Amino acid sequence: MKHYIIDGNNLIGKVKKLSELQKKDKQSAREQLVYLLQNYFSGKKVKISLHFDGYENNRINIINGKIIYSGSQTADEKIKDQISSSKNKRDIIVISSDNGIRDYAKVCGCSLMKSEEFYKQFTVKNETDDEEKRIKEINNIDEFKKLFNVKD
Repeated sequence: MKHYIIDGNNLIGKVKKLSELQKKDKQSAREQLVYLLQNYFSGKKVKISLHFDGYENNRINIINGKIIYSGSQTADEKIKDQISSSKNKRDIIVISSDNGIRDYAKVCGCSLMKSEEFYKQFTVKNETDDEEKRIKEINNIDEFKKLFNVKD
């Protein structure tokens, strides 16, 4: 099973609306990121580790994974610790644009993706999902019209 290790603060910093929200309300930015990630990973058999600097304020739950707060360490250190303690490093995909994390993950044999590239991927998926929903709604309207013999 693929295991995504995500540098949460780095990803938030690469998404303009989340970055702006984080300046006002760090917790809301984190919650919004979790929401976006859950939409992206919905129906996929993956494991997710989402790392944030600092301490947990209000608990946030994430399906198929866990949120790891760094406490007195940095999130970078916690990410590196998680990589080094993993048995199947080839199954790990590290999402970060931080060169220190990327270099470490590469040496360990993990797959890499920059935060901004990952964000582009999941916005494309969400747009595709929205388009598919609209198509289904249109089809349902046509079926509804047929059922009640409604003509245009």
